[in-house]
Amino acid sequence: MHQPAALVIKQHLIDPEICIRCNTCESTCPVGAITHDSRNYVVDPAKCKACLACIPPCPTGSIDNWRTMPRAKAYSVAEQLEWDELPAELPADRLAEAEMAAVAAVPAAPPAPAVVEERLNSAAYTATVPPWSAAHAYANLYGPKAAEASITATVAGNVRVTEVGRDYDTHHIVLDFGAMPFPVLEGQSIGIIPPGTDDAGRPHRPRQYSVASPRNGERPGYNNLSLTVKRVLEDPQGKPVRGVASNYMCDLKVGDKVQVVGPFGTTFLMPNHPKSHIVMICTGTGSAPMRAMTEWRRRLRQSGKFEGGKLLLFFGARSKEELPYFGPLQNLPKDFIDINLAFSRTPGAPKRYVQDLIRARAADLAPLLADANAYFYVCGLKAMEDGVVLALRDVAEGAGLNWDAVAGTLKRQGRLHMETY
Repeated sequence: MHQPAALVIKQHLIDPEICIRCNTCESTCPVGAITHDSRNYVVDPAKCKACLACIPPCPTGSIDNWRTMPRAKAYSVAEQLEWDELPAELPADRLAEAEMAAVAAVPAAPPAPAVVEERLNSAAYTATVPPWSAAHAYANLYGPKAAEASITATVAGNVRVTEVGRDYDTHHIVLDFGAMPFPVLEGQSIGIIPPGTDDAGRPHRPRQYSVASPRNGERPGYNNLSLTVKRVLEDPQGKPVRGVASNYMCDLKVGDKVQVVGPFGTTFLMPNHPKSHIVMICTGTGSAPMRAMTEWRRRLRQSGKFEGGKLLLFFGARSKEELPYFGPLQNLPKDFIDINLAFSRTPGAPKRYVQDLIRARAADLAPLLADANAYFYVCGLKAMEDGVVLALRDVAEGAGLNWDAVAGTLKRQGRLHMETY
């Protein structure tokens, strides 16, 4: 029989009032213990191993919450999905009472532990520290604990950046903060609070969007920033669904007011030191932070006061019509940025993905994997993550490098960052 102490756990919980639904925790968890519905992200107590892998990447701290509970009385996934706020700690007398009841209910032979299917934990390779030369990032200046903690921004622009006539339209949205301070760096994100309530009559939770403009704003000298937002018209299974936040954002008009929380993120930041190399790997709206980094480097280059290293972009989409900023990308100087595009749904052409492009450029990427001044950024759909890691491993091993040693160095030095959803 188990000792009583083994029946008491520190149950891992996610604060629904603070969570911005960025999916970082779910994508990071190595045992698949974190799941979500249309409202809350929750932790399955039967699967959670308390490995803490999800703690450092969380941009808000909502993931770092614990309650002392008898294992038999642990909050179920179904209970957590209904929460609007975290429950209080059990009083000592109630905890002792529940613990005694749990001890009395222990079976003669405990059930066998659940078998966890092994899978590539690509998120384990991502750095949880920023590049050493990154600028200081301000985070969590506004909200999202309560609506009154948010800040109001005014829509200064809303332009479609994918070809007109396609269902998968993506918008470039500019928000102006007026006189209210809202400092952001390339690689940070913000939360947008859609107006209204959900089907249960509860206020909508914030939705996270990566900033697509550099640190001095979409329009230099103004207190503004831009976002890249794709209109959601179907769920991952292809079922028609109208995304609450994405459709709200894509339909905004100039002059409309938007409730914002954040900024968030202190690790997915670009290096500041001269001659550093940046390799950007993205799909779809994962291009937002890459656009921000590219534009900041472009402005530094125009000033004539900064000599940057190589910029390489690996950008994937279903077709060129669905690739955000396709037109502007073609106008960037070839000696400024090395652009590699992969399209998976071009009629009459073979499917190509970003990992195919990475392998094709192995001769150029292998030296960068070994270069302490080179940084790698991955952003986009979760499905791309494993493929990118495997491609980078192939590049390293093809050059005679030990992948485990290279990957450990990349992570330790803040040189490989992945944000997927």
